[in-house]
Amino acid sequence: MTTDDKDPKSVQGTTLTVTSSTAKDRISQISGHIDPKDASTSPTTPRRRRRRAASASDPPADHSDVLSQLSFLRNSAKTPTPTHTGYARQKAAGKLWVHERVAQLFDTRSVREVGSVSGDVTWESQGGTKEKPTSFVPSNNVQGHAQLGGRDVLFTADDFTLRAGHADGAIAAKTVYMEKLAVALRLPMIKLVDGSSGGGSVTTIRTMGWSYVPPLEPFAHVMKQLSLGIPNLGAVLGPAIGLGAARVVSCHFSVMAADVGALFNAGPKVVAGATFEEGLTFRDLGGPTMHCTNGTIDNLAANEEECFAQLRTVLSYLPNCGTQLPPVVTSDDSPDRLDPSLRSIIPRKRERIYAPRHIIASVVDSGSFFEIGALWGTTVVTGLARLAGRPVGIVANDPATGAGALDAQGSQKLARHLKLLDVFNIPLVQLVDVPGYAVGTVAERTATMRWGVELAKTYYATTMPIFSVVVRRVYGVAGGVMLDCRDPRMRVAWPSGEWGSLPLEGGIEASHAAELKGVEKKEGREARDRRYKELDEEYRRLMNPVRTANAFGIEEIIDPARTRPLERAAGRLQPVFP
Repeated sequence: MTTDDKDPKSVQGTTLTVTSSTAKDRISQISGHIDPKDASTSPTTPRRRRRRAASASDPPADHSDVLSQLSFLRNSAKTPTPTHTGYARQKAAGKLWVHERVAQLFDTRSVREVGSVSGDVTWESQGGTKEKPTSFVPSNNVQGHAQLGGRDVLFTADDFTLRAGHADGAIAAKTVYMEKLAVALRLPMIKLVDGSSGGGSVTTIRTMGWSYVPPLEPFAHVMKQLSLGIPNLGAVLGPAIGLGAARVVSCHFSVMAADVGALFNAGPKVVAGATFEEGLTFRDLGGPTMHCTNGTIDNLAANEEECFAQLRTVLSYLPNCGTQLPPVVTSDDSPDRLDPSLRSIIPRKRERIYAPRHIIASVVDSGSFFEIGALWGTTVVTGLARLAGRPVGIVANDPATGAGALDAQGSQKLARHLKLLDVFNIPLVQLVDVPGYAVGTVAERTATMRWGVELAKTYYATTMPIFSVVVRRVYGVAGGVMLDCRDPRMRVAWPSGEWGSLPLEGGIEASHAAELKGVEKKEGREARDRRYKELDEEYRRLMNPVRTANAFGIEEIIDPARTRPLERAAGRLQPVFP
């Protein structure tokens, strides 16, 4: 090899000698790797590789095939088939279809489904890797995100037209996911129940080939929601059976549609086999007259539309979570408004009744009172309202039922309401007129003392502020529980207030039995009656509420007309978070 064939190069002061032809060949080879077509004409400039022409079997670059499949499935799920047996039965029963319910309840265009294409699909091969769906049976539980009154919520809604809402027609993972999501996001959960929503049916055994031990995974997450004060609001919009019934009853608030709702542990056929009660309909077994009067369901609504209105209303009083304060709204009702009519609403004759709901409507913001449990535990009125735009809980004894004495159902209802207020940090305003716990054989048979003590435990276990207005009587253990459960106490009395260990009626007879008996024996019945009247007048004079205020036994006696301004001040009281 001669020096003419060499090409000297200098690298960092070192002279390298390479064969010129060899270097050119290598450059040409590298250029060919970059763009073989242009390697000979431009050995030093790489060019873009040309895309191979797509063949007819290649998937589209824009993924339109997958998008088309999703569109078909979603449209199929949301398009009703009038000839479908389940859909026809739903409409014949006067019930809304699940997607109609979702559209009516939630704010327009706010619904975003989760698991919108979950279900059973029949696929048709198109050759190679291509296929298309030809039929779709969606999961019979619609779930997702939405807005209700402008607030973000999560929801689940049963589709009774498919497998009658049974769990084996749903994807269980969807429900578990939504319950977990409510805990993670601290968002209210709305449940529209129409079917069993759990438990499946015996056909599941044939499908699976084995019989499972009943699982209850979603409920662990539901309990977390309830403990955290994440609102759970449920509506019974058809037959709620088994776990479906448990799901709605466990809610903080529940409502049933009077025209289509029913709730029971098991359906008529199962009942007939277990108890031999035959010929029962859904409504006979667990209709509104059963469960809206025994406390299983909180409220009754005329129809589905009214159920939706009640769900919106209740949510408007509640925070998203127990670590937040309830939402405050602007009120046009003057917080200093007086009502002189309240000065005469309590009859001077103690045996007469009055309308506690009139007092409630007078002292809270106009139109803001929402009653909960009106058809059961009727010795006490409970509900939600606003004072100067702030949510408050309301409790009032109703003398129209059992003179307002707390019976077993009244105690249960009141305890449930106290827990609701406590978990959502809502102060309580109570209008007290309680002659004590109910007495008599019916009271004893229904375990009034047991439930009365449970109520006492609830009063003392809860922590929300309580402002009490004594409108008339406060007697016995029941009176002490309602008024003495906070330290320091926040309470005032109307001039009509009276109190003691037990009412004078019967109390004088018990305390002066020997004296009265002796007078009657010596001087006759008329003398006894005169002595009784003297004792009654003496005690009533000493029971003048002003005397109690003189001894600071009651903090203040107020003009009833000025109750609203005082309660408004109580409405400002909020729990202190640790």
